[in-house]
Amino acid sequence: MITGNKGEWSEIYTLFKLLGDKQLFLGNKEIVKLEGIVYPILRVLRTENNGEFEYSIKDEIILISGGEEVLKIAITEFKEKAKFLLEKIKSNKERTFSVPEIEEFMQSINCISLKASSTAKTDITIVVHDQRTNQQPVLGFSIKSQLGNPSTLLNAGKTTNFIFKINGNIDQIEIERINSMMVKRGKKESADLKGRVKSILSNNKELIFFKTEKQIFSNNLILIDSKLPEILSQVVYEFYSSKNSSVSDLVENTNSKNPLNFDISNEHKFYEYKIKRFLTDVALGMMPSKVWAGQYDATGGYLIVKESGDILCYHIYNRNEFEDYLFNNTKLETASSSRNNFGTIYEENGKLYFKLNLQIRFRK
Repeated sequence: MITGNKGEWSEIYTLFKLLGDKQLFLGNKEIVKLEGIVYPILRVLRTENNGEFEYSIKDEIILISGGEEVLKIAITEFKEKAKFLLEKIKSNKERTFSVPEIEEFMQSINCISLKASSTAKTDITIVVHDQRTNQQPVLGFSIKSQLGNPSTLLNAGKTTNFIFKINGNIDQIEIERINSMMVKRGKKESADLKGRVKSILSNNKELIFFKTEKQIFSNNLILIDSKLPEILSQVVYEFYSSKNSSVSDLVENTNSKNPLNFDISNEHKFYEYKIKRFLTDVALGMMPSKVWAGQYDATGGYLIVKESGDILCYHIYNRNEFEDYLFNNTKLETASSSRNNFGTIYEENGKLYFKLNLQIRFRK
């Protein structure tokens, strides 16, 4: 029996829904459908353990394997199954669950797993008809579902730690006091990271960006923009030293302080522009732990499964909408400080340092 969480079942829902709709609708930064712009879907390509399959959309859905037609299925069948699966996903309260009625249908169309075999960022591959260019590009999309818990855009790790130098000395007793500051959330105690930052700053000290913990991540950022390590460090610092968490608010605050002393006399949005570039590259392939050559894994962009069941496309052809969506719908959050080894004052070569971590999640 196939079991999965809401996000995983959303991938099967997306397959059924798109085959039923036969077209992709574009969205704006508010996650609302853009009127008048659609991409007709010609085929959906899927790699399973038992081979490669193609769902070709004509008057019916024609399943093709190895160049041979395997079977035909009425489009209404996919519409009905999508509607049924949506209700099951929305009503289920378990962390993982099975949907036997859908599993039976999946097997009949050679769809034997929830996640298609794919590259790191591509969840579904679609051939569309681009009416502007009259081309039929093969596009790999990453699926983000609002039916379950918000997904991460950038996962935390030691790879996403930023090291700050503390200017001046703090005595050992005060260091121990700061490093032991905890906060209770429900029944669990965790490091009071914002409290620790506040205590360091209240000692008339400053946290000055030194470097990222891992050089690969730093070089990936520099490849996108030479100033990006410094800019991101300021956004991270802003998160831990204020009550803001949304990317748009943190960037606005950073811009108003202008720590990199850009010439903003003509109101150039340096920080916003560069952070949007960063978010786009993360969304489409850049990983902190791997050398980034600037080549996108998800060649199409994102498909967003809304709570209503509608699916909206954010296509890298429509780069402005895609960047605005990422910028306005993400937030920074605090990851585990013990697992990722950050949030304590430590000494190295007679100098004091403090690490802060970057994790980015979708707001919904």
